[in-house]
Amino acid sequence: MGAIQGLEIRRSSASLRGSSTTLRKAPTVAKYIDTSICIGCKACEVACQEWNDLPVAKTEQVGTYQTMPTMQANYWNLIQFREVQTPQSGLEWLLRKDQCMHCDDPGCLAACPAPGAIVQYVNGIVDVDPEKCIGCKLCETGCPFDVPRYSAANDKMAKCTLCVDRVHVGLEPACIKACPTGCLQFGDKTALVEMANHRIAQLKENGFAQAMLYDPPGVGGTGVITVLKHGDHPEWYGLPKDPSVPTTVGIWKRVLHPIGFIAMAAAVFGAIGHFMAFGPKKPKDTARESGDEV
Repeated sequence: MGAIQGLEIRRSSASLRGSSTTLRKAPTVAKYIDTSICIGCKACEVACQEWNDLPVAKTEQVGTYQTMPTMQANYWNLIQFREVQTPQSGLEWLLRKDQCMHCDDPGCLAACPAPGAIVQYVNGIVDVDPEKCIGCKLCETGCPFDVPRYSAANDKMAKCTLCVDRVHVGLEPACIKACPTGCLQFGDKTALVEMANHRIAQLKENGFAQAMLYDPPGVGGTGVITVLKHGDHPEWYGLPKDPSVPTTVGIWKRVLHPIGFIAMAAAVFGAIGHFMAFGPKKPKDTARESGDEV
Protein backbone atom coordinates (compact mmCIF):
# COMPACT_ATOMS: atom_id res chain seq x y z
CA MET A 1 0.00 0.00 0.00
CA GLY A 2 2.77 2.42 0.97
CA ALA A 3 4.64 1.55 -2.22
CA ILE A 4 1.59 2.20 -4.40
CA GLN A 5 0.98 5.63 -2.92
CA GLY A 6 4.66 6.45 -2.55
CA LEU A 7 4.27 7.33 1.12
CA GLU A 8 6.70 6.39 3.85
CA ILE A 9 5.02 4.41 6.61
CA ARG A 10 5.67 5.75 10.09
CA ARG A 11 4.18 2.80 11.93
CA SER A 12 2.11 -0.27 11.12
CA SER A 13 -0.37 -2.45 12.99
CA ALA A 14 0.79 -5.70 14.64
CA SER A 15 4.45 -4.72 14.37
CA LEU A 16 6.85 -5.81 17.12
CA ARG A 17 9.35 -3.13 16.11
CA GLY A 18 7.26 -0.35 17.59
CA SER A 19 7.40 3.19 16.26
CA SER A 20 9.67 4.28 13.47
CA THR A 21 12.69 6.44 14.21
CA THR A 22 10.99 9.14 12.14
CA LEU A 23 8.15 9.37 14.68
CA ARG A 24 7.10 12.95 15.40
CA LYS A 25 5.14 14.26 18.35
CA ALA A 26 2.32 15.62 16.18
CA PRO A 27 0.98 15.06 12.67
CA THR A 28 2.64 17.21 10.03
CA VAL A 29 -0.66 17.79 8.22
CA ALA A 30 -4.05 18.47 9.71
CA LYS A 31 -7.63 19.36 8.95
CA TYR A 32 -9.00 22.46 10.68
CA ILE A 33 -12.71 22.61 11.53
CA ASP A 34 -14.36 25.78 12.83
CA THR A 35 -17.70 24.62 14.19
CA SER A 36 -18.76 28.23 14.84
CA ILE A 37 -19.19 29.00 11.12
CA CYS A 38 -20.40 25.62 9.82
CA ILE A 39 -23.84 26.03 8.20
CA GLY A 40 -24.65 22.33 7.89
CA CYS A 41 -24.90 22.44 4.10
CA LYS A 42 -23.55 18.87 3.81
CA ALA A 43 -21.44 19.70 0.75
CA CYS A 44 -18.55 17.91 2.47
CA GLU A 45 -20.66 14.77 2.84
CA VAL A 46 -21.44 14.71 -0.88
CA ALA A 47 -17.83 15.42 -1.88
CA CYS A 48 -16.58 12.57 0.30
CA GLN A 49 -19.02 10.11 -1.26
CA GLU A 50 -18.19 11.18 -4.80
CA TRP A 51 -14.41 11.27 -4.52
CA ASN A 52 -14.12 7.95 -2.70
CA ASP A 53 -16.69 6.32 -5.00
CA LEU A 54 -18.72 5.12 -2.03
CA PRO A 55 -22.07 3.43 -2.67
CA VAL A 56 -25.25 5.27 -1.82
CA ALA A 57 -26.15 4.96 1.87
CA LYS A 58 -29.79 4.78 2.85
CA THR A 59 -30.68 7.84 4.91
CA GLU A 60 -32.95 7.68 7.95
CA GLN A 61 -35.41 10.31 9.17
CA VAL A 62 -35.37 10.31 12.96
CA GLY A 63 -36.60 13.84 13.62
CA THR A 64 -33.37 15.70 12.89
CA TYR A 65 -31.63 17.38 9.97
CA GLN A 66 -28.81 14.86 10.27
CA THR A 67 -28.41 12.63 7.21
CA MET A 68 -28.33 9.49 9.36
CA PRO A 69 -27.88 8.69 13.07
CA THR A 70 -24.23 7.68 12.75
CA MET A 71 -21.46 7.01 10.25
CA GLN A 72 -21.44 3.80 8.25
CA ALA A 73 -18.88 1.67 6.43
CA ASN A 74 -19.85 3.46 3.22
CA TYR A 75 -20.42 6.88 4.84
CA TRP A 76 -17.22 8.26 6.40
CA ASN A 77 -18.14 11.90 6.89
CA LEU A 78 -21.28 13.02 8.75
CA ILE A 79 -22.41 16.47 9.90
CA GLN A 80 -23.94 16.12 13.35
CA PHE A 81 -26.85 18.42 14.24
CA ARG A 82 -27.32 18.91 17.97
CA GLU A 83 -29.84 21.08 19.85
CA VAL A 84 -28.30 22.27 23.11
CA GLN A 85 -29.51 24.64 25.82
CA THR A 86 -26.55 26.96 26.41
CA PRO A 87 -26.14 29.72 29.04
CA GLN A 88 -25.00 32.26 26.43
CA SER A 89 -27.62 31.80 23.71
CA GLY A 90 -30.36 29.59 25.10
CA LEU A 91 -31.43 26.97 22.58
CA GLU A 92 -28.60 26.64 20.07
CA TRP A 93 -27.71 24.49 17.06
CA LEU A 94 -24.25 22.99 17.41
CA LEU A 95 -22.93 21.47 14.18
CA ARG A 96 -19.82 19.31 13.92
CA LYS A 97 -18.21 17.32 11.14
CA ASP A 98 -17.85 13.76 12.44
CA GLN A 99 -15.08 11.63 10.92
CA CYS A 100 -11.83 9.84 11.75
CA MET A 101 -9.67 12.11 13.92
CA HIS A 102 -6.33 10.70 12.62
CA CYS A 103 -4.82 10.54 16.11
CA ASP A 104 -1.10 10.87 16.55
CA ASP A 105 -1.29 7.82 18.83
CA PRO A 106 -4.02 5.83 17.02
CA GLY A 107 -5.94 3.39 19.21
CA CYS A 108 -7.26 1.59 16.13
CA LEU A 109 -3.71 0.84 14.97
CA ALA A 110 -2.65 -0.29 18.44
CA ALA A 111 -5.60 -2.69 18.70
CA CYS A 112 -5.34 -4.18 15.19
CA PRO A 113 -3.84 -7.71 15.15
CA ALA A 114 -3.43 -7.93 11.36
CA PRO A 115 0.05 -6.91 10.13
CA GLY A 116 -0.16 -3.82 7.96
CA ALA A 117 -3.96 -3.59 7.98
CA ILE A 118 -3.77 -0.13 9.56
CA VAL A 119 -0.84 2.17 8.85
CA GLN A 120 0.17 5.68 9.81
CA TYR A 121 2.20 7.66 7.30
CA VAL A 122 4.92 10.13 8.25
CA ASN A 123 2.53 12.99 7.49
CA GLY A 124 0.23 11.72 10.27
CA ILE A 125 -2.58 10.27 8.15
CA VAL A 126 -3.99 6.96 9.46
CA ASP A 127 -5.21 4.62 6.72
CA VAL A 128 -6.78 1.16 6.38
CA ASP A 129 -5.59 -1.41 3.84
CA PRO A 130 -8.71 -3.48 2.99
CA GLU A 131 -6.59 -6.24 1.44
CA LYS A 132 -4.92 -6.91 4.80
CA CYS A 133 -7.92 -6.24 7.06
CA ILE A 134 -9.36 -9.43 8.57
CA GLY A 135 -12.64 -7.89 9.76
CA CYS A 136 -12.07 -8.74 13.43
CA LYS A 137 -13.52 -5.36 14.60
CA LEU A 138 -10.83 -4.91 17.27
CA CYS A 139 -10.04 -1.45 15.90
CA GLU A 140 -13.48 -0.41 17.15
CA THR A 141 -12.44 -1.22 20.72
CA GLY A 142 -9.27 0.85 20.42
CA CYS A 143 -10.86 4.02 19.02
CA PRO A 144 -12.07 6.47 21.71
CA PHE A 145 -14.06 8.37 19.05
CA ASP A 146 -16.17 5.40 17.84
CA VAL A 147 -15.07 5.83 14.22
CA PRO A 148 -14.20 2.53 12.42
CA ARG A 149 -17.20 0.85 10.84
CA TYR A 150 -17.64 -2.78 9.82
CA SER A 151 -19.00 -3.73 6.41
CA ALA A 152 -20.82 -7.06 6.33
CA ALA A 153 -20.74 -6.92 2.53
CA ASN A 154 -16.99 -7.50 2.32
CA ASP A 155 -16.09 -8.36 5.95
CA LYS A 156 -13.79 -5.33 6.20
CA MET A 157 -13.45 -2.21 8.32
CA ALA A 158 -13.61 1.28 6.78
CA LYS A 159 -13.13 4.92 7.77
CA CYS A 160 -12.02 8.32 6.46
CA THR A 161 -8.59 8.23 4.80
CA LEU A 162 -8.17 12.04 4.83
CA CYS A 163 -8.06 11.65 1.04
CA VAL A 164 -4.48 10.41 1.26
CA ASP A 165 -4.42 9.91 -2.51
CA ARG A 166 -5.20 13.60 -3.07
CA VAL A 167 -2.88 14.82 -0.31
CA HIS A 168 0.03 12.84 -1.72
CA VAL A 169 -0.13 14.76 -5.01
CA GLY A 170 -0.53 18.15 -3.36
CA LEU A 171 -4.32 18.47 -3.35
CA GLU A 172 -6.53 19.17 -0.35
CA PRO A 173 -9.11 16.58 0.80
CA ALA A 174 -12.35 16.56 -1.20
CA CYS A 175 -14.51 17.72 1.72
CA ILE A 176 -12.36 20.85 2.18
CA LYS A 177 -12.48 21.62 -1.53
CA ALA A 178 -16.29 21.59 -1.34
CA CYS A 179 -16.77 23.70 1.82
CA PRO A 180 -18.40 27.07 0.92
CA THR A 181 -17.85 28.91 4.25
CA GLY A 182 -14.17 28.31 4.95
CA CYS A 183 -14.90 26.45 8.14
CA LEU A 184 -12.71 23.65 6.76
CA GLN A 185 -9.01 24.22 6.08
CA PHE A 186 -6.09 21.89 5.41
CA GLY A 187 -2.34 22.22 5.68
CA ASP A 188 0.58 22.21 8.10
CA LYS A 189 -0.67 21.58 11.62
CA THR A 190 1.49 24.24 13.25
CA ALA A 191 0.09 26.93 10.95
CA LEU A 192 -3.47 25.73 11.47
CA VAL A 193 -3.08 25.80 15.26
CA GLU A 194 -2.03 29.45 14.97
CA MET A 195 -5.13 30.12 12.85
CA ALA A 196 -7.29 28.35 15.43
CA ASN A 197 -5.83 30.36 18.30
CA HIS A 198 -6.59 33.59 16.44
CA ARG A 199 -10.18 32.47 15.90
CA ILE A 200 -10.54 31.46 19.54
CA ALA A 201 -9.38 34.94 20.61
CA GLN A 202 -12.13 36.42 18.41
CA LEU A 203 -14.76 34.13 19.94
CA LYS A 204 -13.70 35.08 23.45
CA GLU A 205 -13.99 38.77 22.54
CA ASN A 206 -17.53 38.03 21.35
CA GLY A 207 -18.58 36.56 24.68
CA PHE A 208 -17.62 32.90 24.40
CA ALA A 209 -15.15 32.81 27.28
CA GLN A 210 -14.77 29.02 27.17
CA ALA A 211 -13.88 28.81 23.47
CA MET A 212 -10.99 26.41 22.87
CA LEU A 213 -9.18 24.23 20.39
CA TYR A 214 -10.01 20.54 20.64
CA ASP A 215 -6.71 18.68 20.14
CA PRO A 216 -6.74 16.11 22.99
CA PRO A 217 -3.34 15.12 24.42
CA GLY A 218 -4.62 11.71 25.54
CA VAL A 219 -4.23 10.45 21.95
CA GLY A 220 -1.10 12.48 21.27
CA GLY A 221 -3.06 15.20 19.53
CA THR A 222 -5.13 14.72 16.39
CA GLY A 223 -4.84 15.34 12.67
CA VAL A 224 -8.32 16.91 12.84
CA ILE A 225 -8.30 19.96 15.10
CA THR A 226 -11.63 21.54 16.01
CA VAL A 227 -12.58 25.03 17.22
CA LEU A 228 -15.40 24.85 19.79
CA LYS A 229 -17.31 27.88 21.06
CA HIS A 230 -18.21 25.90 24.16
CA GLY A 231 -14.85 24.28 24.78
CA ASP A 232 -15.71 23.34 28.36
CA HIS A 233 -18.45 21.06 27.01
CA PRO A 234 -17.07 19.01 24.10
CA GLU A 235 -19.77 16.42 24.83
CA TRP A 236 -22.31 18.94 23.49
CA TYR A 237 -20.67 18.37 20.12
CA GLY A 238 -20.51 14.58 20.52
CA LEU A 239 -16.81 14.59 21.46
CA PRO A 240 -15.30 12.79 24.47
CA LYS A 241 -13.91 15.15 27.10
CA ASP A 242 -10.57 13.43 27.67
CA PRO A 243 -10.14 10.61 25.10
CA SER A 244 -7.32 8.11 25.41
CA VAL A 245 -6.43 4.67 24.09
CA PRO A 246 -8.01 2.02 26.38
CA THR A 247 -5.62 0.36 28.83
CA THR A 248 -6.59 -3.09 27.55
CA VAL A 249 -5.26 -2.17 24.12
CA GLY A 250 -1.88 -1.27 25.62
CA ILE A 251 -1.73 -4.60 27.45
CA TRP A 252 -2.44 -6.48 24.21
CA LYS A 253 0.13 -4.52 22.23
CA ARG A 254 2.99 -4.42 24.72
CA VAL A 255 2.54 -7.63 26.71
CA LEU A 256 0.25 -10.32 25.28
CA HIS A 257 1.23 -9.84 21.64
CA PRO A 258 5.00 -10.28 22.19
CA ILE A 259 4.41 -13.13 24.67
CA GLY A 260 2.33 -14.93 22.05
CA PHE A 261 5.17 -14.73 19.53
CA ILE A 262 7.69 -15.88 22.13
CA ALA A 263 5.47 -18.83 23.06
CA MET A 264 5.11 -19.82 19.39
CA ALA A 265 8.86 -19.61 18.87
CA ALA A 266 9.50 -21.65 22.03
CA ALA A 267 7.11 -24.36 20.81
CA VAL A 268 8.88 -24.59 17.45
CA PHE A 269 12.38 -24.75 18.97
CA GLY A 270 11.15 -27.25 21.57
CA ALA A 271 9.83 -29.54 18.84
CA ILE A 272 13.13 -29.28 16.93
CA GLY A 273 15.12 -30.00 20.10
CA HIS A 274 13.00 -33.04 20.93
CA PHE A 275 13.51 -34.38 17.41
CA MET A 276 17.27 -33.88 17.58
CA ALA A 277 17.50 -35.61 21.00
CA PHE A 278 15.12 -38.53 20.53
CA GLY A 279 14.54 -38.81 16.80
CA PRO A 280 11.18 -39.39 15.14
CA LYS A 281 8.44 -41.08 17.12
CA LYS A 282 8.02 -44.76 16.09
CA PRO A 283 4.70 -46.62 16.17
CA LYS A 284 4.39 -49.36 18.77
CA ASP A 285 4.43 -53.01 17.68
CA THR A 286 0.95 -53.91 18.90
CA ALA A 287 1.33 -57.57 17.89
CA ARG A 288 4.32 -58.16 20.21
CA GLU A 289 2.75 -56.22 23.06
CA SER A 290 -0.37 -58.44 22.96
CA GLY A 291 1.70 -61.67 22.91
CA ASP A 292 0.47 -62.75 19.50
CA GLU A 293 2.88 -64.57 17.24
CA VAL A 294 3.81 -62.96 13.99
